[in-house]
Amino acid sequence: MIKISDLSKSFGQRTLFDGLDLTVNPKERVGLVGRNGHGKTTLFKMILGEMEYDSGEINIPKNYKIGFLRQHINFSKTSAIEEVCTVLNPQDLDSERWKGEKTLSGLGFSKEDMLKNPMEFSGGYKIRINLAKVLLSDSDMLMLDEPNNYLDIVAIRWLVNFLRSWKGELLLITHDRKFMDSVITHCAAIHRGKIRKVEGNTQKVYEQIEQEEEIYEKTRTNIEKKRKQTEIFIRRFRAKARLAGMVQSRIKSLEKQGDMQELTSIEDLDFSFSSVPFAAAKMLETNNLEFGYSADKPLMQKLKFEVLKKERICVIGKNGKGKSTLLKLLAGRLKPTAGNIKTHPDLKISYFVQSDSANLNPQKTVFEEIMNTDASCITQKARNIAGAMMFSGDDALKKIEFLSGGEKARVLLGKILVQPAHLLLLDEPTNHLDLESCESLIDAVNDFEGSVILVTHNEQLLDNIAQKLIIFDRDKVSVFDGTYRDFLSSCGWEDEGGSIKSKTNKSKKVYTKEESKRMKAKLIQEKSAIITPLEAEIAALEKQIETAEKELKQNNETLIQASIDKNIAQLSKIPKLTKKLTADIENFYAALSQKTSQLDSKKEHFRRQMELL
Repeated sequence: MIKISDLSKSFGQRTLFDGLDLTVNPKERVGLVGRNGHGKTTLFKMILGEMEYDSGEINIPKNYKIGFLRQHINFSKTSAIEEVCTVLNPQDLDSERWKGEKTLSGLGFSKEDMLKNPMEFSGGYKIRINLAKVLLSDSDMLMLDEPNNYLDIVAIRWLVNFLRSWKGELLLITHDRKFMDSVITHCAAIHRGKIRKVEGNTQKVYEQIEQEEEIYEKTRTNIEKKRKQTEIFIRRFRAKARLAGMVQSRIKSLEKQGDMQELTSIEDLDFSFSSVPFAAAKMLETNNLEFGYSADKPLMQKLKFEVLKKERICVIGKNGKGKSTLLKLLAGRLKPTAGNIKTHPDLKISYFVQSDSANLNPQKTVFEEIMNTDASCITQKARNIAGAMMFSGDDALKKIEFLSGGEKARVLLGKILVQPAHLLLLDEPTNHLDLESCESLIDAVNDFEGSVILVTHNEQLLDNIAQKLIIFDRDKVSVFDGTYRDFLSSCGWEDEGGSIKSKTNKSKKVYTKEESKRMKAKLIQEKSAIITPLEAEIAALEKQIETAEKELKQNNETLIQASIDKNIAQLSKIPKLTKKLTADIENFYAALSQKTSQLDSKKEHFRRQMELL
């Protein structure tokens, strides 16, 4: 276990930690959350002894071994499997080699890959070799800082299962909320220089922070109100001799009262993509699209799909199979080797890819980069967009050369917001974003009036956005009409034993007018029998949530008053009810999410069926 006590750290005038306390107990898997720049990675470095702290203690037991994913490459063997096996006991190497093969396989290496020199791999795969070594090392604790950035979706799903079965302790930083919630037993949030740790998932720690701050603000407001009343009394009766005792008593009472400072606001990424009306039904279509960087290794063959108005299409699959290449083709940055892409002549496309950060002018400011994206952009609009990207005030005047990778990614998002679009092409937009910013991105994508094609390995985004999938798996690319959950339940990944059934190339049967009319009537009946009960269940859940949230709000107000009145009976009773109501609301929202996903999936299913008729 690790125990951190009263830890403080400042950088110049900025206080990062102030009396921070955290204990990681045996077998706990702790997710570390907090906004970018609030100290998650800094805390990791302090635990590892790579950064000094101003005061406090970090107690680590003697001979306690920590496995940490490092970025630097230092390979000594001539094959990936030999390199990974260097962390195993040399005496057991022959009998334990299978562990190295299993781990590399889970992280996306083929048997042929395992025999390659590790220096032949791309940067991302070199990091995977380092990760395999960490996972295989005989560590008491694993510390993983954004491991998802180097993994594809299949490898991430494998890592979830590995970490769930991990017998030691774990400290995890990730922007993928679903990944974190799937793995952790506890969640610790760095917030306002301190840490709150709770048993359970990310939602529970955020709910606790929200509840504590609501109580704090209401208590502070009440105390401030009483303080003002006391000050008025003192000013009014200070000169009256007969009330001198009361005045002095209240003066002493004021002196004893400590100031409760108003909580400062914390910036969130808060933005929306701008759309323009699109009159036509179809934005673009691909016809027998083919592309490969070499003639003998095509990345895609005979790919056919179309993009209609307000569609949400997610592109998924392993790294290096062609996902980003497909977006480059759609954006016109590459030309297909065969087939074609037909786009509507009026179509306006906005394309986000993080590698474009290299094209930012290092000598320009954030404001200038956003302002110069479009000649019609006025000063106030550029300022507003910079503020939405968390570059408010003087931060908008920072030069690009001094920005972090995450800050540059926000500048690229800001540049997209300058020009309204019909179609967004987003390639891994959540890299370098924190959990709160990922939530904002999901909301912005869902609120966008145009269509979106998104490349992502983040299953939280897939669960909340995808209506149709373009899947790179089994050495081919196919189209799946349905949600990501539908894909997992009906097809699944090849590496997980799934058997894909592409819905792309089904031939459309021709019906007579009478047959079509009869089948449409039957389909409408079936739709009503399925959709209506689902909508009723959703309405009932929304009502239950509304009622429970009202009760929780009232309960919190009662708790505040009980705290002020020092009503011990109520103070012991109310938290139990709060816990029950919070759990009920969480369950209601989970059920609502499931039912809403079902409803969307069924509606899409019936829409497609009607098209076939």
